[in-house]
Amino acid sequence: MGLYERWVLPRLLDSAMAFPALDDERRRCLSSARGRVLEVGFGSGRNLPWYPSSVERLVAVDPSGESARLARPRIAQASFPVEYVRLAGESIDAPSQSFDCVVSTFTLCSIPEPHAALQQMRRVLKPGGKLLFAEHGLAPDAGVQRWQRRLNRLQNLLFGGCNLDRNTRKLLTESGFRIEDAEQYYVQGVPRFAGFLTRGVASIDAA
Repeated sequence: MGLYERWVLPRLLDSAMAFPALDDERRRCLSSARGRVLEVGFGSGRNLPWYPSSVERLVAVDPSGESARLARPRIAQASFPVEYVRLAGESIDAPSQSFDCVVSTFTLCSIPEPHAALQQMRRVLKPGGKLLFAEHGLAPDAGVQRWQRRLNRLQNLLFGGCNLDRNTRKLLTESGFRIEDAEQYYVQGVPRFAGFLTRGVASIDAA
């Protein structure tokens, strides 16, 4: 891992995630979080202020050591215990059926093996547990899609493997989740090539 990936990228991502329009998306996404929660792609902890009081404990998974350092002040202010674990989303080290909720926000775009990570999230959910997600990805408009595909390589290089053209709904259903509720729209104030959001709740497909 080079200097850019180790030191510059975590700060760049922290700044990008500070975009004001994203706070409302976090609040909406996390409003039903409860009990023991696993957040995959925790980063610098931008979600922490938006978790409700129904959360008892949070296990935060992220591979970046520098993001862990940036997250410390936010973790210190959390109203519930937070355990930061340096692991990739494909390598979740937790017992099966051990979490009431799993959270993934602005994460599936950059995980190298998103299906593997989603299968891990599915594995650790308790029966009746929920996956709460808010992910940017492939837009429905052909003109926007063309720009997403043109810019994807540059986005990937500059933003730690972030992809603009992943289909969130397809990834979830292919990985065995049943989407209970989802909204899709362009986030106001975010460039359309990066701002098509899929936000909702999914559960384990018992079938």
